[in-house]
Amino acid sequence: MLIRIGIAAGAVALAAGAAVLIPRGLAQEPAYCAAEPAALPSAEVQGWEGEQLQNAATIMTTASGLGFGRDGQILGVMTAMGESSLRNIDYGDWETRGFTNPDGTRTTSIGLFQQQEWWGSVEERMDPATAATLFYQRLGRLPEWQQMEPTRAIHRVQVNTDADYYAKFQADATAVVDALTRGCPAV
Repeated sequence: MLIRIGIAAGAVALAAGAAVLIPRGLAQEPAYCAAEPAALPSAEVQGWEGEQLQNAATIMTTASGLGFGRDGQILGVMTAMGESSLRNIDYGDWETRGFTNPDGTRTTSIGLFQQQEWWGSVEERMDPATAATLFYQRLGRLPEWQQMEPTRAIHRVQVNTDADYYAKFQADATAVVDALTRGCPAV
């Protein structure tokens, strides 16, 4: 059995009790397949793990099924990272920060994308694939979203308070999407 542990200089492979230094360029990147979620409970990418990666995989497969490629998948995963830390939560901004809607009413945000009641029923917003579908339907109606800064495109769909909020999740979302694609068999 060979186990790789990433470190700054490269990776250490532990085989039969002996440690061998592998140069950074030869160390393998994490590789999983979004279409094979059974392997994801024990997976970890950039600090995102288990249930979070399963939810990312659902977002990715939903996006792919709707015709969105890698860029769209990254936007969806970025959004859910920023909104719920990729956890399908049944509470939102009102409960955690006391945020209200512009008209002063309580927010009704729930799920991976923290979608409010006008997005759909509770059941729809709490189902990761349906919530992702709702997100991608709106993204697809946004003219020229592919030419926008990713955080700005997400902001136009989510209508949050900070147009640049999602930018801090772009590198992690890219790493997760790439890791969940690398392990898939070539088509």
